[in-house]
Amino acid sequence: MSYTKLTAAVFRANSANLSKIRVSSGRCRSAVASTKTQEEKEQPMGGCAVVETGPVEFCQKPKSDAKTRLSKIHIDFDNTEEAYKSKANMELLRSLLVFKLCTIDLLVDKNRELMELSKKLLGQWMFEKIMKMTFYGQFVAGEDHNSIKPLIQKNQAFGVGAVLDYSVEEDLTQEEAEKKEMDSCVSEAEKEGPDVIHREKKYKAHRQFGDRRGGVISARTYFYADEAKCDKQMETFINCIKASGGASADGFSAIKMTALGRPQFLLQFSEVLVKWRQFFNFLAALQGKSEMMILDQKLELEQLEASMIKLGVGAKNDIANWFSGEKLGLSGTIDLLDWNSLINDTTKISSLLMVPNLETGQLEPLLKKFTAEEERQMKRMLQRVDVLAKYALENGVRLMVDAEQTYFQPAISRLTLEMQRKFNREKPIIFNTFQCYLKEAYDNVSLDIELSRREGWYFGAKLVRGAYMYQERARAKEIGYEDPINPDYEATNRMYHKCLEYVLEEIECNGKANVMVASHNEDTVKFTLEKMNEMGLSPSENKVYFGQLLGMCDQISFPLGQAGFPVYKYVPYGPVNEVIPYLSRRAQENRGFMKGSQRERSLLWKELRRRLMGGQIFYTPVY
Repeated sequence: MSYTKLTAAVFRANSANLSKIRVSSGRCRSAVASTKTQEEKEQPMGGCAVVETGPVEFCQKPKSDAKTRLSKIHIDFDNTEEAYKSKANMELLRSLLVFKLCTIDLLVDKNRELMELSKKLLGQWMFEKIMKMTFYGQFVAGEDHNSIKPLIQKNQAFGVGAVLDYSVEEDLTQEEAEKKEMDSCVSEAEKEGPDVIHREKKYKAHRQFGDRRGGVISARTYFYADEAKCDKQMETFINCIKASGGASADGFSAIKMTALGRPQFLLQFSEVLVKWRQFFNFLAALQGKSEMMILDQKLELEQLEASMIKLGVGAKNDIANWFSGEKLGLSGTIDLLDWNSLINDTTKISSLLMVPNLETGQLEPLLKKFTAEEERQMKRMLQRVDVLAKYALENGVRLMVDAEQTYFQPAISRLTLEMQRKFNREKPIIFNTFQCYLKEAYDNVSLDIELSRREGWYFGAKLVRGAYMYQERARAKEIGYEDPINPDYEATNRMYHKCLEYVLEEIECNGKANVMVASHNEDTVKFTLEKMNEMGLSPSENKVYFGQLLGMCDQISFPLGQAGFPVYKYVPYGPVNEVIPYLSRRAQENRGFMKGSQRERSLLWKELRRRLMGGQIFYTPVY
């Protein structure tokens, strides 16, 4: 059966029946009973009823008493002597100054203008000197690979590793950013006749949201210019990987997919993947299985074939051949992971990217309308991703693929998954990032873990709350699709802990999962330690990592590192003038962080007073 016919059925089924589908958010493996009330379990989400079923235990490994495996570990996050042991008094004073300045609205709102004015009044040399004594010195490690080594070595001496991140950003105006985005996200065919090709609203470029920096303060944004720039950015990532490998035996490096190619491909591939999954949900509803947990939705092959014949997707023999792969359908059923495998890394790009033709009601390969240059650009993106994964493997560095906007993310996650299947066979090299402010975060985590279990590779995840909330909500409301974000901060906290607990259980079960708890939230860190104690997971197993940004939350990072936990700082570096956009975002992020909690500043004052009263006026770290 042709992929074109199947995807056409996706389009027809979606437009007529998707409003009837229910998506379950029930747990797939947890042995912990739900604490939600019956009303909470049955409340509607995004127009679909959510039904949570009882827990199902898949873990076959007998659980031993945690006390016999590991003495309970307690971290005192109020112990300022341990937290700031690596900091000289001048560094404490700098932190206090910078954090105080971050609470002054006028300074934060006008920080870019003030920095430019200071540069003109003081001159370049004095401006850089002052920046290195304040904001730059607080949040950036140095200008190049060599200048960051002393700080990396010092942090390592106190148990804290590094995730290197070259933080140079292009300083574009809003108009320039919008133009670049529209030029890179719209195909030549759409420019010539936008009404000829049907696209879902969410996966089309919209000039109003063309500047993807809008409302985003904790993530770097790349805009496509040309293939040469993508090659240059790939070389930058390669240099980070090499530097990370040279700095430590277990380093991390971070990359963004939008830096590696034309985002048009990510938009289109994301749309296809989402329709593919929606069609599976539609077929599950036809078999009365839409209210089951995702991994329990096993479609009977005979009913599936009959439904597809009725939909006019293809002849019976064609459909039977399509589901007769080496392992596919041998049990007489197909689940979502089997379904997803029908689109694999060997599928030609021309067979992947399908869009509906509104005149015929059929879907056609979008590449028929692509220029040869557009096809080469797509292939080059995949090649760059593969090159970076190979460098990471050769240098013993773990590669974290950052999450991005939801209209790019399905494609980013799928490409990352394909890298994991290829490179995570012997140890975790590739880590995907899961944004827990998304309603579908738990489903995404549980599906990827189940696939890793079936295929025998190492699952690697970085869990974050998310960086694009305000932008995502505004875009969904304006363009007219369902808000993908959890309703409030507490819902996001619950989702984060739910995803984290699931991964920890997988680590306990078979030891082939790894997770980075990337959070500045002290309660989340304490939750992780509590669960590790309950499960008897030792920090020496090196399967649970913690991550924070350089210059923030040292009272979390350093006590963890000195207690033997694998903990990492995101270490930005780059020339002063070229990291100003990064520093601007740090100022904005810290404004909300410091206004919401005085804790970090109070701990800094506490340690400074302790040293002064103890006669440690000229305290210098010893390592």
